[in-house]
Amino acid sequence: MRKLQVNQQEQQLLNDAITHWVAEELIDPETAGKIRSNIAVKGFDWQRLAQYSFWIALSCVVLAFLSIFVDKGIMRWVESLYETPDLLISAFCWVLAILFYYLGFRHKKYHPDKSFSNEAMMALGVFATATAVGYMGEVLGTKSGNYSLLFLTSIIIYAVLAVKLGSNLIWIFMLLALGIWFATETAHQSNWGFSFWGMNYPLRFTLFGVLVTALALFGQTRVKILLPFQTVSYVVGLCYLLISLWLLSIFGNYSDFQIWSSVKQWHLIGWGILSTSAALAMTIYGFKKQDLFAREFGMVFVVINVYTRYFEYFWDTMNRAIFFAILAISFFMVGRQAEKIWRGIEKK
Repeated sequence: MRKLQVNQQEQQLLNDAITHWVAEELIDPETAGKIRSNIAVKGFDWQRLAQYSFWIALSCVVLAFLSIFVDKGIMRWVESLYETPDLLISAFCWVLAILFYYLGFRHKKYHPDKSFSNEAMMALGVFATATAVGYMGEVLGTKSGNYSLLFLTSIIIYAVLAVKLGSNLIWIFMLLALGIWFATETAHQSNWGFSFWGMNYPLRFTLFGVLVTALALFGQTRVKILLPFQTVSYVVGLCYLLISLWLLSIFGNYSDFQIWSSVKQWHLIGWGILSTSAALAMTIYGFKKQDLFAREFGMVFVVINVYTRYFEYFWDTMNRAIFFAILAISFFMVGRQAEKIWRGIEKK
């Protein structure tokens, strides 16, 4: 029989739970012994190593690409390829993308347990697709400067591939591309200004985050093929929403940096209250509805908002020693309260 592999902390938790169940006569000692014998402590977290290794590998691919523009020898080689038609480069990248998607899908089919290597293949396919779409834009011409059509193309491609290949990673890239498309399209419509319909970028993306979150909660649940990506969309939507609200609390709805720099921070207190209230409301909602994501994101951004206001209002007016002393005390109190809550849950 295959044993359950856990770390030492998890083993201690399971042992405490089994001891409690025996004491409460929920299970007999013999069953408890069988359960304990089926638990084994894993010596090394190979899963985490695999995850980090694949992400580092992907990062190295990106760094290798960026290094091309630093290395003089490679630059000379790249310059010799300037006469290569954009159409040929785009076609080559499409072939690479198809190859990576095929390998990723095939590997996922035969090795579904190797999720990290599967997603790494998909990620390489995503990068190749983005490059192919970019060069395709050069072929078609973007003299008007409207690159949003290219991003819209990549969104459609990523969405179709995510559904066909069942890849959460590609769906995440689709949502990121959707955000970039939204930014470029609104910028293009405003003649590349920072204000669109009287809204700067943080305010625009606040509404965008609300829309993505709402569609995840109420739209995707009704479409069967999109249901597997509902959680991912919900999390990304919350990120868009809460990060945008936080930026809005800092910059307000100002579209000019010079004007914003001359404004006293207390003039933006309304946006700060809005951002903090939204995070607090999300935290309360998460606790009431047992929504882990709303609760955790809400709590994190409540803390971020509170400390952001602290830095904004007291960094220039308070003695540094007192400033950091208060900061230390506040974190100590937060940690102490968190420990009390944790101990209370543990006793239950």
